[in-house]
Amino acid sequence: MTHDKIYLVGFMAAGKTTVAQALAQRLGWRAEDVDALIEARERRPVAEIFARAGEPYFRAVEREIVKVLLPIRHIVVATGGGTFVEPENRGAINLDGFSIWLDVPIEVVLARVPADGRRPLAADREQMERLFAARRAAYSQAHLRIEVGTASADEIAEQITDHLRE
Repeated sequence: MTHDKIYLVGFMAAGKTTVAQALAQRLGWRAEDVDALIEARERRPVAEIFARAGEPYFRAVEREIVKVLLPIRHIVVATGGGTFVEPENRGAINLDGFSIWLDVPIEVVLARVPADGRRPLAADREQMERLFAARRAAYSQAHLRIEVGTASADEIAEQITDHLRE
């Protein structure tokens, strides 16, 4: 099976950005981060976009960024935690490339995510646990699921490259 584009999906703090960089380096590809592209386009952090313009506006910009990335090949894309949950994005991603769900336990997420406002949807821990549970159904539609646990980005990138060689 040959793949010329990989999308990493999963919950916030799953390590998508770090793994994308490690995987892209192994493959000799480029890495892109959807949230970073949104911040660059909007010239403000995600938390500020959520606070001032709201989640619907953020999701609209996110859809536009996904569309901009579609024609690019030999790239590893780190999606935002909610990117793959949106049906339009999920359909485009699964048709365009190989999607990999970095499945991280909620305990690891809770340990990694500071409640400092930088992650708008993480402010309320109980709400975050509900969101985590609700998003799993969407993430399960990725082409491949990798259990992340506490593995390093390099270990995860190695697992993915091993799978791609099969």
